[in-house]
Amino acid sequence: MLAQLLGVAQGKKETEAERKAKMQWFGDAKLGIFIHWGIYAVQGIPESWSFFNNYLSHEEYMKQLGGFTAAQYRPQEWAALIKESGARYAVITTKHHDGVALWDSKMGGHNTKTHTPAKRDVLTPFVAALREKNLKTGLYFSLPDWSYPDYDVFTRTRSRYSLEKEPKRWQKFLGYYQGQLQELSKRYNPDLYWFDGDWEHNAEQWQSEKVRKMLLGYNQNVIINSRLNHYGDYATPEQGVPVVRPQDAYWELCLTMNDSWGYSPHDHHYKSAKQIIHTFADCIGNGGNLLLDIGPKPDGTIPEEQVALLKALGRWTNKHQEAIFGTVAGLPEGHFYGSTTLSPDRKKLYLFLPTQPQEGIQVKGLISPVKSVALVGSNTPLPIEKQGSTAYLKVPAAGYDQDLTVVALTFEEPLRLGDTAPEKLTLATLQAKKAANSAEVNRTIRQLADNVNQGWNPFAGTSLQPDGAETTTLKIADKRVEDWVRKHAEALYKTRAGLPAGHYEGATALSEDRQTLYLFLEGKPTGPIAIKGLKNKIHRSRVVGQGTLLSHEIFNKQYWSDIPGIIYLDVPQSVLDQEMTVIALLLDKPVELHREAIKPIESN
Repeated sequence: MLAQLLGVAQGKKETEAERKAKMQWFGDAKLGIFIHWGIYAVQGIPESWSFFNNYLSHEEYMKQLGGFTAAQYRPQEWAALIKESGARYAVITTKHHDGVALWDSKMGGHNTKTHTPAKRDVLTPFVAALREKNLKTGLYFSLPDWSYPDYDVFTRTRSRYSLEKEPKRWQKFLGYYQGQLQELSKRYNPDLYWFDGDWEHNAEQWQSEKVRKMLLGYNQNVIINSRLNHYGDYATPEQGVPVVRPQDAYWELCLTMNDSWGYSPHDHHYKSAKQIIHTFADCIGNGGNLLLDIGPKPDGTIPEEQVALLKALGRWTNKHQEAIFGTVAGLPEGHFYGSTTLSPDRKKLYLFLPTQPQEGIQVKGLISPVKSVALVGSNTPLPIEKQGSTAYLKVPAAGYDQDLTVVALTFEEPLRLGDTAPEKLTLATLQAKKAANSAEVNRTIRQLADNVNQGWNPFAGTSLQPDGAETTTLKIADKRVEDWVRKHAEALYKTRAGLPAGHYEGATALSEDRQTLYLFLEGKPTGPIAIKGLKNKIHRSRVVGQGTLLSHEIFNKQYWSDIPGIIYLDVPQSVLDQEMTVIALLLDKPVELHREAIKPIESN
């Protein structure tokens, strides 16, 4: 062991096998809880950024030290709640950019024991409580310290000095912050370091390589996030769920429950349990983790709304844990409209159902024989029907979970996948084919939506009009299919291929001018339907063929970031079509999409 530690300390390069072994618990954990706790909770204002952006003076900001009491702080209850949520680890802000440490640092600066009425180190008992609950410990640490007199940056408009002119002051700061990291390593031996603020200086100035070696010297298995100028182990996208599956082997989305990281009594823009759970499924389906944030009050109590959301999350994770923990990224795009995960041996596929389809769940391109299908949480067997490589599964109405239902498919062998391209429907096919039953009608309409989604429109160049008036001249054989086409003709008239995969869990189409987006909605949604990565503003959303106007709400949109928020639309059951509902979104201009990697936010 000593030889290994010396090797790490001397810069021995980590092998891929060592890296994989070290990262195993993190990859399996899936869910962590982020905790932003500090003096900013006293007035409920943005942490550190309030004075950095000159919303108030540094002097006024630091007066909050006098209101941080931790009078009702019960770390064992925090740890128990985190455990109940299903999280496998927690990350707490040991020190934010304001420089106020939650432990009694001997390196100088401000801390809660010396400078607040709490008169205590509040970090130590929390780490102990996590360990008692067998939860992994993550320590957030801000590289910048905007309050430290020998740190160069003070506010957005003021610097204390330049590194070139006063290098000794910078060296003093390096000794200060690296000394604090040594304190944290010696005292707590954390499983993970979560750095922040690396954008203010480059790796050479921070001495990032040296810091990494130092931390690994204390614990060769410690995991470091990406915000040490690329000397970390995993990526940390912030607030926005990635549209395109990240290429990083390990990544973690950090996400607020409302719009604030720390406690804000005036921020009531909370996501629902359904929205958080669907976002979580999206993360794990793409091979990542979710780090969900809470912001305790200055007395140490956690806001009721946040407690309720953690408990609701815990109900769902406890019920569906086999589909969550220890799984790997699921199916590539095109096989299923929804999130999926796989067991490590690829013999079990988990489907997270975004809707309750009228005629069963559809999964495409399954080559491997299916051994069994069951409802996760109750293990209720489910029927399956195969048509070529497409499978149809039926879940009884009583089997659906209140937030998100999960179905498990077990295979005889590691899953093999085939082509997912739908068979091209032609008008001649629709004129000759009369469906025998409601299931065939529904599948024909699904196939039609998939065709249009991929740019194959069987009504192109025909007499179809946007109001459906000429539908009878098309001579569609099945009247039920004809009725659906007539009702939704607007979404089929000269429409073109829809959005690329990842933006919406279903088929889509675009109008000829690309300014109206059509969403095809199968069955009954289990919550608000979501659209990711849409840069456009929505002028109006409505139900096609029915006329009802719908409202939408945007979450995770930060005014300083060009990353679009997630758009949620509530679709009342009363407007749903028996076969497939279509929603039209009128955009402010031709559709524009965000498909780039989501990065840390470097401003606030």
